[in-house]
Amino acid sequence: MIISFGAKNFFCFREGMDISFKLNTNCPESISKGRSLSNVLCFKGANGSGKTNALKILRTIGNFCSRSFSLKPEDDISIESFFSSELPTEFYIDFIINNIQYRYELVLNKKKVFIEKIYRTINRSTLIMERIENEFVTCIKEFEELKIIKLRSNASMISTANQYEISSINDLYNFFQFIISDVSFLGLINLKLDLSFVSQKYRSEKKLFGFVKEIIKRCDLGIDDIKIRSKTDENNKKIFFPLFYHKTKDGIKSLLFFEQSSGTKTLYLDLILYYYALNIGSVLVMDEFDINYHPDILPLLLDLFIDSKSNKKNAQIIFTTHNAKIMDYMSKYRTYLINKNENESYGYRLDEIPGDLLRNDRSIIPIYESGKIGGKPRL
Repeated sequence: MIISFGAKNFFCFREGMDISFKLNTNCPESISKGRSLSNVLCFKGANGSGKTNALKILRTIGNFCSRSFSLKPEDDISIESFFSSELPTEFYIDFIINNIQYRYELVLNKKKVFIEKIYRTINRSTLIMERIENEFVTCIKEFEELKIIKLRSNASMISTANQYEISSINDLYNFFQFIISDVSFLGLINLKLDLSFVSQKYRSEKKLFGFVKEIIKRCDLGIDDIKIRSKTDENNKKIFFPLFYHKTKDGIKSLLFFEQSSGTKTLYLDLILYYYALNIGSVLVMDEFDINYHPDILPLLLDLFIDSKSNKKNAQIIFTTHNAKIMDYMSKYRTYLINKNENESYGYRLDEIPGDLLRNDRSIIPIYESGKIGGKPRL
């Protein structure tokens, strides 16, 4: 579970961006549900303000720690500094695995890692491993087998250790590997998961398919049932596809995927990500997660993470949206606004705004729409 994360000199964030799931003592019980960390977090802001880049911080950390060893030794690392600044880029993330708190720090540029550190807090914070460039300078006894690995300039010590099949690093590796994101280095991935791949998964995993069908039915889309069919294409490859069954006055009628609404198609392809995040207890990163959805559907999706009955493993979701209505549902304790000044982005959570402009007993939307708290385009 993530506590906080951030970056400096990364894309449009020159001085840095810090993002926290912590709920302070002023947060009402109706919002916190007795928790000290939120399971949901929202970014709002104008087009081009930097919302997607804020999500890229988390995607970059997760991808570098779990997949960077797959780069060729001569490949560049997929990061971008503020307007190609020659200064290094810095990242950090505080998180919890099995009730133990960790902190990961990384300093690098496109060509190489300068510093990579991991701290662990049980009774006190302890530096458990550290590299400076391609040398381990700290490694506690529990992880001393890491010393056998050969570090590479463009690969994380965690990703490298996994390649060497060093089991002591498994919990850390899995934490970063299971950050699920629809954001790439270039931004929102517009191409959804392959329809045949998703349909085959639904056909083979009954619990997953039941989860998907239940939510689609709850969204009042006029769908009574979904069944998975298959066919063989011209290359003799098996293709899987859904049929959607609708009740009409003339009986049950079936329609193909491409005959469904954009909202139905998006739900069908995205809900597999929600299911796996909830069942693994990982983090789901969604850019513009409200695309094609009616505003009333958004709380239903977020409730999957807020309700402890459906979220037994403390999964989290962090997302961007242009929907203002969701701000009242999220509250000032779970909403960040991203702004840009002279092409430099900065952000703040709404409960950081001083004074009583935003109160728990009144709507955020009118104040936001007035432009008094930022996050609005200047038209």
